[in-house]
Amino acid sequence: MTVKQPFLGVISGDRSRSHADVADRADRIAGGLRKLGVGQGDSVCILMRNDIAFIEAAYAAMRLGAYAVPVNWHFKPEEINYILKDSGTAVLIGHADLLHQLRDAIPAGVTVLGVPTPPEILTNYRIDPAYLATPDFATDLESWVQGQARYDGPALPQPQNMIYTSGTTGHPKGVRRNAPTPEQTANAEGMRTMIYGLKPGSRALLPGPLYHSAPNSFGLRAGRLGGALVLMPRFDPEQFLRLVQDQKIDTIFMVPTMFIRLMKLPEAVRRKYDISSLRHIIHAAAPCPADVKRAMIEWWGPVIYEFYGSTESGAVTFANSEDALNKPGTVGKIAPGAELRFVGDDGKLLPQGEIGEIYSRISGNPDFTYHNKPEKRAEIDRDGFITSGDVGYIDQDGYVFICDRKRDMVISGGVNIYPAEIEAALHAVPGVYDCAVFGVPDEEFGEALMAVVEPQPGVALDAADIRTQLKASLADYKVPRHVEVLKDLPREDSGKIFKRRLRDPYWERAGRRI
Repeated sequence: MTVKQPFLGVISGDRSRSHADVADRADRIAGGLRKLGVGQGDSVCILMRNDIAFIEAAYAAMRLGAYAVPVNWHFKPEEINYILKDSGTAVLIGHADLLHQLRDAIPAGVTVLGVPTPPEILTNYRIDPAYLATPDFATDLESWVQGQARYDGPALPQPQNMIYTSGTTGHPKGVRRNAPTPEQTANAEGMRTMIYGLKPGSRALLPGPLYHSAPNSFGLRAGRLGGALVLMPRFDPEQFLRLVQDQKIDTIFMVPTMFIRLMKLPEAVRRKYDISSLRHIIHAAAPCPADVKRAMIEWWGPVIYEFYGSTESGAVTFANSEDALNKPGTVGKIAPGAELRFVGDDGKLLPQGEIGEIYSRISGNPDFTYHNKPEKRAEIDRDGFITSGDVGYIDQDGYVFICDRKRDMVISGGVNIYPAEIEAALHAVPGVYDCAVFGVPDEEFGEALMAVVEPQPGVALDAADIRTQLKASLADYKVPRHVEVLKDLPREDSGKIFKRRLRDPYWERAGRRI
Protein backbone atom coordinates (compact mmCIF):
# COMPACT_ATOMS: atom_id res chain seq x y z
CA MET A 1 0.00 0.00 0.00
CA THR A 2 1.34 3.42 -0.96
CA VAL A 3 1.39 5.93 1.88
CA LYS A 4 0.59 9.47 0.79
CA GLN A 5 3.48 11.76 1.66
CA PRO A 6 2.60 15.07 3.33
CA PHE A 7 2.92 18.14 1.13
CA LEU A 8 6.07 20.23 1.58
CA GLY A 9 5.65 23.93 0.93
CA VAL A 10 3.23 26.74 1.78
CA ILE A 11 -0.49 25.96 2.06
CA SER A 12 -3.44 28.35 2.20
CA GLY A 13 -6.97 26.97 1.94
CA ASP A 14 -7.11 24.55 -0.99
CA ARG A 15 -4.07 26.18 -2.62
CA SER A 16 -0.48 25.06 -2.15
CA ARG A 17 2.89 26.03 -3.55
CA SER A 18 6.10 24.04 -3.25
CA HIS A 19 9.19 25.57 -1.69
CA ALA A 20 10.85 25.59 -5.12
CA ASP A 21 7.94 27.50 -6.64
CA VAL A 22 7.86 29.97 -3.76
CA ALA A 23 11.60 30.58 -4.15
CA ASP A 24 11.28 31.02 -7.92
CA ARG A 25 8.44 33.52 -7.59
CA ALA A 26 10.23 35.41 -4.80
CA ASP A 27 13.32 35.71 -7.02
CA ARG A 28 11.19 36.99 -9.94
CA ILE A 29 9.44 39.52 -7.69
CA ALA A 30 12.86 40.60 -6.40
CA GLY A 31 14.09 41.00 -9.99
CA GLY A 32 11.06 43.14 -10.81
CA LEU A 33 11.45 45.22 -7.67
CA ARG A 34 15.07 45.90 -8.53
CA LYS A 35 13.96 47.17 -11.97
CA LEU A 36 11.57 49.49 -10.13
CA GLY A 37 14.54 50.91 -8.23
CA VAL A 38 14.24 49.05 -4.93
CA GLY A 39 17.62 48.52 -3.34
CA GLN A 40 19.34 47.75 -0.07
CA GLY A 41 17.78 49.62 2.85
CA ASP A 42 14.63 50.63 0.94
CA SER A 43 11.07 49.76 1.96
CA VAL A 44 8.40 47.67 0.22
CA CYS A 45 4.91 47.88 1.74
CA ILE A 46 2.68 44.77 1.82
CA LEU A 47 -1.07 45.15 2.32
CA MET A 48 -2.40 41.60 2.40
CA ARG A 49 -4.21 39.19 4.60
CA ASN A 50 -2.48 35.85 5.19
CA ASP A 51 -1.57 34.59 1.72
CA ILE A 52 1.21 32.70 -0.03
CA ALA A 53 1.90 35.88 -2.01
CA PHE A 54 2.60 37.74 1.25
CA ILE A 55 5.40 35.28 2.04
CA GLU A 56 6.84 35.61 -1.48
CA ALA A 57 6.76 39.40 -1.44
CA ALA A 58 8.50 39.54 1.95
CA TYR A 59 11.20 37.10 0.80
CA ALA A 60 11.68 39.19 -2.36
CA ALA A 61 12.26 42.41 -0.43
CA MET A 62 14.65 40.67 1.95
CA ARG A 63 16.54 39.19 -1.03
CA LEU A 64 17.39 42.77 -2.05
CA GLY A 65 18.45 43.74 1.47
CA ALA A 66 15.29 45.87 1.64
CA TYR A 67 12.71 46.10 4.42
CA ALA A 68 9.35 44.46 3.84
CA VAL A 69 6.79 46.62 5.64
CA PRO A 70 3.60 44.72 6.54
CA VAL A 71 0.62 47.08 6.75
CA ASN A 72 -2.34 46.22 8.96
CA TRP A 73 -5.13 45.65 6.43
CA HIS A 74 -7.74 46.80 8.97
CA PHE A 75 -6.37 50.34 8.71
CA LYS A 76 -8.41 53.07 7.10
CA PRO A 77 -7.00 54.92 4.04
CA GLU A 78 -5.59 57.82 6.05
CA GLU A 79 -3.77 55.39 8.37
CA ILE A 80 -2.33 53.49 5.41
CA ASN A 81 -1.35 56.76 3.75
CA TYR A 82 0.67 57.69 6.83
CA ILE A 83 2.68 54.44 6.70
CA LEU A 84 3.25 54.69 2.94
CA LYS A 85 4.63 58.19 3.37
CA ASP A 86 6.59 57.56 6.56
CA SER A 87 8.25 54.39 5.26
CA GLY A 88 9.25 56.14 2.04
CA THR A 89 8.15 53.14 0.03
CA ALA A 90 8.27 53.17 -3.76
CA VAL A 91 6.14 50.01 -4.09
CA LEU A 92 2.89 48.79 -2.54
CA ILE A 93 1.87 45.15 -3.03
CA GLY A 94 -1.70 44.44 -1.94
CA HIS A 95 -4.77 42.28 -2.32
CA ALA A 96 -6.89 43.69 -5.12
CA ASP A 97 -9.99 44.26 -3.01
CA LEU A 98 -8.02 46.16 -0.34
CA LEU A 99 -6.51 48.51 -2.92
CA HIS A 100 -9.81 49.92 -4.17
CA GLN A 101 -10.28 52.05 -1.06
CA LEU A 102 -6.85 53.67 -1.57
CA ARG A 103 -7.24 55.56 -4.84
CA ASP A 104 -6.69 58.92 -3.14
CA ALA A 105 -4.42 57.65 -0.37
CA ILE A 106 -1.41 56.45 -2.36
CA PRO A 107 1.41 59.02 -2.56
CA ALA A 108 2.61 60.13 -5.98
CA GLY A 109 5.35 57.95 -7.41
CA VAL A 110 4.36 54.73 -5.61
CA THR A 111 4.01 51.71 -7.93
CA VAL A 112 1.04 49.53 -6.95
CA LEU A 113 0.94 45.79 -7.65
CA GLY A 114 -2.43 44.08 -7.18
CA VAL A 115 -2.60 40.47 -5.95
CA PRO A 116 -5.77 38.54 -6.88
CA THR A 117 -7.79 38.03 -3.71
CA PRO A 118 -7.67 34.22 -3.19
CA PRO A 119 -10.73 31.97 -2.75
CA GLU A 120 -10.10 31.21 0.94
CA ILE A 121 -10.15 34.94 1.69
CA LEU A 122 -13.44 35.34 -0.17
CA THR A 123 -14.90 32.47 1.87
CA ASN A 124 -13.90 34.01 5.19
CA TYR A 125 -14.56 37.70 4.62
CA ARG A 126 -17.37 39.78 3.17
CA ILE A 127 -15.90 41.39 0.08
CA ASP A 128 -17.71 43.51 -2.48
CA PRO A 129 -17.57 41.57 -5.79
CA ALA A 130 -16.98 44.85 -7.61
CA TYR A 131 -13.62 45.12 -5.83
CA LEU A 132 -12.14 41.80 -6.95
CA ALA A 133 -10.61 43.10 -10.17
CA THR A 134 -7.25 44.88 -9.99
CA PRO A 135 -8.00 48.63 -9.84
CA ASP A 136 -6.98 50.72 -12.83
CA PHE A 137 -4.20 52.47 -10.90
CA ALA A 138 -2.47 49.12 -10.15
CA THR A 139 -0.69 46.43 -12.15
CA ASP A 140 -1.79 42.80 -11.82
CA LEU A 141 1.01 41.00 -9.98
CA GLU A 142 0.42 37.62 -11.64
CA SER A 143 0.86 39.05 -15.15
CA TRP A 144 3.72 41.27 -14.03
CA VAL A 145 5.74 38.55 -12.31
CA GLN A 146 5.71 36.29 -15.38
CA GLY A 147 7.64 38.94 -17.28
CA GLN A 148 10.35 39.38 -14.64
CA ALA A 149 13.79 37.81 -14.70
CA ARG A 150 15.02 36.15 -11.51
CA TYR A 151 17.17 38.34 -9.29
CA ASP A 152 20.79 37.29 -9.79
CA GLY A 153 22.55 39.97 -7.76
CA PRO A 154 24.83 39.49 -4.77
CA ALA A 155 23.64 37.94 -1.52
CA LEU A 156 22.92 40.81 0.86
CA PRO A 157 22.37 40.90 4.65
CA GLN A 158 18.65 40.38 5.13
CA PRO A 159 17.06 42.71 7.67
CA GLN A 160 13.98 41.75 9.60
CA ASN A 161 10.71 43.15 8.31
CA MET A 162 9.98 46.67 9.52
CA ILE A 163 6.89 46.36 11.71
CA TYR A 164 4.93 49.48 12.57
CA THR A 165 3.99 49.52 16.23
CA SER A 166 1.57 52.06 17.66
CA GLY A 167 2.87 54.87 19.81
CA THR A 168 1.58 57.16 22.51
CA THR A 169 1.68 60.10 20.09
CA GLY A 170 -1.13 58.49 18.09
CA HIS A 171 1.07 57.72 15.06
CA PRO A 172 2.63 54.29 14.57
CA LYS A 173 6.41 53.94 14.57
CA GLY A 174 8.41 51.70 12.25
CA VAL A 175 10.81 49.45 14.15
CA ARG A 176 13.78 49.45 11.80
CA ARG A 177 16.35 46.93 12.95
CA ASN A 178 19.87 46.98 11.54
CA ALA A 179 20.82 44.19 9.17
CA PRO A 180 22.44 41.44 11.27
CA THR A 181 26.08 40.43 11.23
CA PRO A 182 26.79 36.71 10.60
CA GLU A 183 27.32 36.24 14.34
CA GLN A 184 24.03 37.98 15.16
CA THR A 185 22.26 35.87 12.55
CA ALA A 186 23.57 32.70 14.22
CA ASN A 187 22.50 33.97 17.65
CA ALA A 188 19.03 34.85 16.35
CA GLU A 189 18.62 31.45 14.70
CA GLY A 190 19.43 29.72 17.96
CA MET A 191 16.99 31.87 19.91
CA ARG A 192 14.18 31.43 17.39
CA THR A 193 14.71 27.68 17.37
CA MET A 194 14.29 27.60 21.15
CA ILE A 195 11.42 30.09 21.37
CA TYR A 196 9.43 29.15 18.28
CA GLY A 197 10.31 25.45 18.35
CA LEU A 198 10.88 25.49 14.59
CA LYS A 199 13.41 23.09 13.14
CA PRO A 200 14.13 21.59 9.70
CA GLY A 201 11.06 19.76 8.43
CA SER A 202 8.62 21.38 10.90
CA ARG A 203 4.97 21.39 9.89
CA ALA A 204 3.87 24.78 11.17
CA LEU A 205 0.45 26.39 11.41
CA LEU A 206 -0.01 30.15 11.50
CA PRO A 207 -3.50 31.22 12.62
CA GLY A 208 -2.47 34.80 13.43
CA PRO A 209 -1.97 37.71 11.00
CA LEU A 210 1.30 38.13 9.16
CA TYR A 211 1.20 41.90 9.69
CA HIS A 212 1.97 41.39 13.38
CA SER A 213 5.55 41.13 14.60
CA ALA A 214 5.84 37.64 16.12
CA PRO A 215 3.53 35.84 13.64
CA ASN A 216 5.48 37.51 10.83
CA SER A 217 8.81 36.36 12.20
CA PHE A 218 7.45 32.87 12.91
CA GLY A 219 5.87 32.50 9.47
CA LEU A 220 8.86 33.71 7.46
CA ARG A 221 11.17 31.36 9.36
CA ALA A 222 8.80 28.39 9.08
CA GLY A 223 8.53 28.88 5.32
CA ARG A 224 12.25 28.27 4.88
CA LEU A 225 12.73 25.05 6.83
CA GLY A 226 11.68 22.52 4.20
CA GLY A 227 8.54 21.27 5.94
CA ALA A 228 5.14 22.92 5.63
CA LEU A 229 3.75 26.33 6.53
CA VAL A 230 -0.04 26.32 6.72
CA LEU A 231 -1.70 29.74 6.73
CA MET A 232 -5.17 30.35 8.13
CA PRO A 233 -7.04 33.25 6.50
CA ARG A 234 -8.69 33.83 9.86
CA PHE A 235 -8.90 31.88 13.09
CA ASP A 236 -11.80 29.47 13.42
CA PRO A 237 -11.47 27.04 16.37
CA GLU A 238 -12.86 23.88 14.77
CA GLN A 239 -11.17 24.51 11.43
CA PHE A 240 -7.96 25.00 13.41
CA LEU A 241 -8.29 21.53 14.96
CA ARG A 242 -9.13 20.03 11.57
CA LEU A 243 -5.94 21.50 10.07
CA VAL A 244 -3.82 20.20 12.96
CA GLN A 245 -5.20 16.71 12.30
CA ASP A 246 -5.16 16.72 8.49
CA GLN A 247 -1.79 18.44 8.05
CA LYS A 248 -0.08 16.66 10.97
CA ILE A 249 0.87 20.03 12.44
CA ASP A 250 3.63 20.02 15.07
CA THR A 251 4.46 23.70 15.65
CA ILE A 252 2.13 26.70 16.09
CA PHE A 253 2.27 30.35 17.12
CA MET A 254 -0.87 31.44 19.02
CA VAL A 255 -2.32 34.13 21.30
CA PRO A 256 -4.39 33.45 24.45
CA THR A 257 -7.67 34.53 22.81
CA MET A 258 -7.34 31.48 20.56
CA PHE A 259 -7.01 29.22 23.60
CA ILE A 260 -10.17 30.72 25.07
CA ARG A 261 -12.13 30.16 21.87
CA LEU A 262 -10.90 26.58 21.63
CA MET A 263 -11.96 25.89 25.21
CA LYS A 264 -15.47 27.14 24.40
CA LEU A 265 -15.96 24.36 21.84
CA PRO A 266 -18.19 21.50 23.06
CA GLU A 267 -16.08 18.72 24.51
CA ALA A 268 -17.37 16.32 21.86
CA VAL A 269 -15.95 18.59 19.16
CA ARG A 270 -12.64 19.00 20.97
CA ARG A 271 -12.23 15.24 21.35
CA LYS A 272 -13.15 14.54 17.72
CA TYR A 273 -9.78 15.58 16.29
CA ASP A 274 -6.42 13.86 16.53
CA ILE A 275 -3.89 16.39 17.85
CA SER A 276 -1.18 13.90 18.77
CA SER A 277 1.24 15.47 16.25
CA LEU A 278 1.56 18.64 18.35
CA ARG A 279 5.07 19.20 19.71
CA HIS A 280 5.61 22.93 20.35
CA ILE A 281 2.91 25.60 20.75
CA ILE A 282 4.32 29.02 21.54
CA HIS A 283 2.12 31.90 22.65
CA ALA A 284 2.71 35.53 23.50
CA ALA A 285 1.30 39.05 22.92
CA ALA A 286 -1.07 39.18 25.91
CA PRO A 287 -1.48 37.73 29.42
CA CYS A 288 -2.96 34.23 29.49
CA PRO A 289 -5.32 33.47 32.41
CA ALA A 290 -3.73 30.78 34.56
CA ASP A 291 -6.84 28.59 34.52
CA VAL A 292 -6.97 28.70 30.72
CA LYS A 293 -3.29 27.76 30.49
CA ARG A 294 -3.78 24.84 32.87
CA ALA A 295 -6.82 23.58 30.94
CA MET A 296 -4.93 23.74 27.65
CA ILE A 297 -1.99 21.80 29.09
CA GLU A 298 -4.38 19.17 30.44
CA TRP A 299 -5.88 18.84 26.96
CA TRP A 300 -2.78 19.03 24.75
CA GLY A 301 -0.09 17.89 27.15
CA PRO A 302 3.14 19.71 28.18
CA VAL A 303 3.70 21.15 24.70
CA ILE A 304 2.69 24.76 25.43
CA TYR A 305 5.36 27.43 25.80
CA GLU A 306 5.26 31.19 26.34
CA PHE A 307 7.53 34.14 25.82
CA TYR A 308 7.37 37.76 26.88
CA GLY A 309 8.83 40.58 24.83
CA SER A 310 7.98 43.25 22.28
CA THR A 311 8.64 44.16 18.66
CA GLU A 312 11.51 46.32 19.88
CA SER A 313 13.09 43.97 22.41
CA GLY A 314 12.49 40.51 21.01
CA ALA A 315 11.76 37.59 23.36
CA VAL A 316 13.30 38.29 26.79
CA THR A 317 11.65 35.55 28.89
CA PHE A 318 10.63 31.96 28.18
CA ALA A 319 8.36 29.51 30.02
CA ASN A 320 7.51 25.87 29.43
CA SER A 321 4.39 24.01 30.55
CA GLU A 322 5.98 22.90 33.83
CA ASP A 323 6.78 26.53 34.67
CA ALA A 324 3.17 27.51 33.98
CA LEU A 325 1.83 24.81 36.30
CA ASN A 326 4.32 25.40 39.10
CA LYS A 327 4.24 29.20 38.92
CA PRO A 328 0.77 30.20 37.68
CA GLY A 329 0.84 33.56 35.95
CA THR A 330 4.57 33.65 35.24
CA VAL A 331 5.93 34.60 31.84
CA GLY A 332 8.96 32.46 32.59
CA LYS A 333 12.62 32.91 33.35
CA ILE A 334 14.97 35.32 31.59
CA ALA A 335 15.79 33.92 28.14
CA PRO A 336 19.38 33.05 27.20
CA GLY A 337 21.25 36.15 26.08
CA ALA A 338 18.69 38.53 27.58
CA GLU A 339 19.09 40.85 30.56
CA LEU A 340 16.31 42.42 32.60
CA ARG A 341 16.25 45.30 35.04
CA PHE A 342 13.39 46.36 37.28
CA VAL A 343 13.45 50.11 37.85
CA GLY A 344 11.60 52.14 40.48
CA ASP A 345 9.97 55.52 39.99
CA ASP A 346 13.16 57.12 41.35
CA GLY A 347 15.22 55.47 38.61
CA LYS A 348 16.98 53.06 40.97
CA LEU A 349 17.33 49.35 40.32
CA LEU A 350 15.03 47.20 42.46
CA PRO A 351 15.84 43.87 44.12
CA GLN A 352 13.98 40.57 43.66
CA GLY A 353 10.33 40.69 44.61
CA GLU A 354 9.89 44.46 44.20
CA ILE A 355 7.66 45.77 41.42
CA GLY A 356 9.20 48.15 38.90
CA GLU A 357 9.20 49.12 35.26
CA ILE A 358 10.86 46.42 33.17
CA TYR A 359 13.89 47.31 31.04
CA SER A 360 15.59 44.72 28.85
CA ARG A 361 18.27 44.12 26.30
CA ILE A 362 19.57 41.23 24.23
CA SER A 363 23.23 41.86 23.51
CA GLY A 364 23.25 39.53 20.49
CA ASN A 365 20.39 41.33 18.72
CA PRO A 366 20.99 43.92 16.01
CA ASP A 367 20.12 47.37 17.35
CA PHE A 368 17.07 49.24 16.07
CA THR A 369 15.71 52.72 15.71
CA TYR A 370 12.26 54.08 15.08
CA HIS A 371 12.19 55.02 11.41
CA ASN A 372 12.34 58.82 11.11
CA LYS A 373 11.91 59.12 14.90
CA PRO A 374 15.28 58.54 16.60
CA GLU A 375 14.19 60.77 19.48
CA LYS A 376 11.43 58.27 20.33
CA ARG A 377 14.03 55.52 20.51
CA ALA A 378 16.01 57.61 22.99
CA GLU A 379 12.92 58.09 25.17
CA ILE A 380 12.64 54.37 25.96
CA ASP A 381 16.38 53.80 26.49
CA ARG A 382 18.15 53.69 29.85
CA ASP A 383 21.84 52.75 29.71
CA GLY A 384 21.28 50.52 26.68
CA PHE A 385 18.19 48.83 28.14
CA ILE A 386 14.76 49.57 26.63
CA THR A 387 11.25 49.46 28.02
CA SER A 388 7.76 48.97 26.62
CA GLY A 389 6.26 50.37 29.81
CA ASP A 390 5.35 47.08 31.48
CA VAL A 391 5.63 46.79 35.24
CA GLY A 392 6.52 43.57 37.05
CA TYR A 393 8.95 41.72 39.28
CA ILE A 394 11.24 38.71 39.43
CA ASP A 395 10.80 36.28 42.30
CA GLN A 396 13.43 34.48 44.37
CA ASP A 397 13.38 31.53 41.95
CA GLY A 398 14.06 33.69 38.92
CA TYR A 399 10.54 33.73 37.51
CA VAL A 400 9.23 36.95 35.97
CA PHE A 401 5.69 38.21 36.53
CA ILE A 402 3.97 41.09 34.72
CA CYS A 403 1.75 43.12 37.03
CA ASP A 404 0.55 46.15 35.12
CA ARG A 405 1.39 48.64 32.42
CA LYS A 406 2.97 51.92 33.32
CA ARG A 407 1.64 53.44 30.14
CA ASP A 408 -1.90 53.26 28.84
CA MET A 409 -1.47 50.63 26.14
CA VAL A 410 -4.36 48.20 25.78
CA ILE A 411 -3.82 44.65 24.47
CA SER A 412 -7.04 43.27 23.05
CA GLY A 413 -6.85 39.80 21.53
CA GLY A 414 -3.08 40.14 21.23
CA VAL A 415 -3.28 43.48 19.39
CA ASN A 416 -1.58 46.56 20.86
CA ILE A 417 -3.86 49.61 20.93
CA TYR A 418 -2.84 53.01 22.23
CA PRO A 419 -5.66 55.18 23.63
CA ALA A 420 -4.07 58.48 22.56
CA GLU A 421 -5.00 57.86 18.93
CA ILE A 422 -8.63 57.02 19.80
CA GLU A 423 -8.86 60.01 22.16
CA ALA A 424 -7.66 62.31 19.36
CA ALA A 425 -10.40 60.95 17.09
CA LEU A 426 -13.00 61.39 19.84
CA HIS A 427 -12.06 65.02 20.31
CA ALA A 428 -12.97 65.56 16.65
CA VAL A 429 -16.54 64.31 17.25
CA PRO A 430 -18.94 67.29 17.52
CA GLY A 431 -20.18 67.85 21.05
CA VAL A 432 -17.32 66.08 22.84
CA TYR A 433 -15.75 68.22 25.55
CA ASP A 434 -13.24 65.67 26.88
CA CYS A 435 -12.71 61.93 26.97
CA ALA A 436 -10.68 59.05 28.36
CA VAL A 437 -10.00 55.70 26.68
CA PHE A 438 -8.71 52.66 28.56
CA GLY A 439 -8.91 48.89 28.71
CA VAL A 440 -11.46 46.96 30.74
CA PRO A 441 -11.55 43.18 31.38
CA ASP A 442 -12.97 41.05 28.59
CA GLU A 443 -13.47 37.30 28.90
CA GLU A 444 -12.57 36.54 25.29
CA PHE A 445 -10.05 39.21 24.29
CA GLY A 446 -8.37 39.80 27.66
CA GLU A 447 -9.12 43.51 27.38
CA ALA A 448 -11.69 45.58 25.53
CA LEU A 449 -11.62 49.29 24.82
CA MET A 450 -13.79 51.56 26.95
CA ALA A 451 -14.35 55.22 26.14
CA VAL A 452 -15.79 57.59 28.71
CA VAL A 453 -16.93 60.81 27.07
CA GLU A 454 -17.81 64.12 28.71
CA PRO A 455 -20.20 66.18 26.55
CA GLN A 456 -20.04 69.90 26.03
CA PRO A 457 -22.54 71.83 28.19
CA GLY A 458 -26.06 71.49 26.87
CA VAL A 459 -25.14 68.79 24.31
CA ALA A 460 -26.71 65.33 24.32
CA LEU A 461 -24.39 62.62 22.99
CA ASP A 462 -25.40 59.13 21.88
CA ALA A 463 -22.92 56.28 22.45
CA ALA A 464 -23.92 54.38 19.29
CA ASP A 465 -23.57 57.52 17.18
CA ILE A 466 -20.10 58.16 18.63
CA ARG A 467 -18.98 54.65 17.62
CA THR A 468 -20.38 55.16 14.12
CA GLN A 469 -18.44 58.40 13.69
CA LEU A 470 -15.21 56.80 14.93
CA LYS A 471 -15.54 53.99 12.37
CA ALA A 472 -15.12 56.56 9.61
CA SER A 473 -11.53 57.33 10.62
CA LEU A 474 -10.31 54.38 12.72
CA ALA A 475 -9.75 50.70 12.04
CA ASP A 476 -12.67 48.74 13.47
CA TYR A 477 -10.57 47.13 16.21
CA LYS A 478 -9.66 50.61 17.50
CA VAL A 479 -13.31 51.63 17.92
CA PRO A 480 -14.18 51.21 21.64
CA ARG A 481 -16.51 48.30 22.29
CA HIS A 482 -17.98 50.22 25.23
CA VAL A 483 -18.83 53.94 25.22
CA GLU A 484 -20.22 55.74 28.25
CA VAL A 485 -21.31 59.37 28.38
CA LEU A 486 -20.67 61.03 31.77
CA LYS A 487 -20.68 64.58 33.07
CA ASP A 488 -17.95 65.95 35.34
CA LEU A 489 -15.18 63.39 34.85
CA PRO A 490 -12.79 63.03 37.83
CA ARG A 491 -9.75 65.25 37.40
CA GLU A 492 -6.37 65.79 38.96
CA ASP A 493 -5.47 69.22 40.35
CA SER A 494 -3.89 70.02 36.98
CA GLY A 495 -7.24 69.44 35.25
CA LYS A 496 -6.08 66.20 33.63
CA ILE A 497 -8.63 63.37 33.74
CA PHE A 498 -7.91 60.94 36.57
CA LYS A 499 -8.06 57.91 34.28
CA ARG A 500 -7.22 55.34 36.93
CA ARG A 501 -10.29 56.29 38.96
CA LEU A 502 -12.36 55.40 35.92
CA ARG A 503 -10.40 52.27 35.02
CA ASP A 504 -9.61 50.60 38.34
CA PRO A 505 -13.15 49.63 39.46
CA TYR A 506 -13.56 47.37 36.41
CA TRP A 507 -10.33 45.52 37.19
CA GLU A 508 -11.06 45.30 40.91
CA ARG A 509 -14.36 43.59 40.14
CA ALA A 510 -12.53 41.18 37.83
CA GLY A 511 -9.92 40.39 40.50
CA ARG A 512 -6.99 41.25 38.27
CA ARG A 513 -5.05 44.31 37.10
CA ILE A 514 -3.98 43.31 33.58
